[in-house]
Amino acid sequence: MNGIAIDHVNLSIPDDGVETAVEFYRDALGFDIDGMGLYESGEKPFFSVRLAPRAVIHLEPDADFDPASERTAYDHVAVRIDETIDGIESALSAAGVDIDRRLEPLGATGVAPAVYLTDPFDYRIELKAAASNQA
Repeated sequence: MNGIAIDHVNLSIPDDGVETAVEFYRDALGFDIDGMGLYESGEKPFFSVRLAPRAVIHLEPDADFDPASERTAYDHVAVRIDETIDGIESALSAAGVDIDRRLEPLGATGVAPAVYLTDPFDYRIELKAAASNQA
């Protein structure tokens, strides 16, 4: 096997969480939403947050959604952002999104500064500055 990239992550959200998800991922973080028409027509059970041209998070509303009250096997999804860490933090601040913490973790492309935040459904998201785009 020769993996080349993460294609998608699939996360459950509450049935009534679609609007909240769109407000957070599209309006606050600035990602595009894909497949909403297919989801709304019942052709697909999920819609997608477009992270990059070839990477998405599928969000699947679930009537039995139960947010994890304790740590589960899922920890976070890391998204590399083509921006400096200061630019990422400024955009989050302008959108009113709280940053949980800032680190310089090792990732697939090396060590680079990153911020961690929690989405409205208690999933942790890492926004990692592109290693080649540091201040």
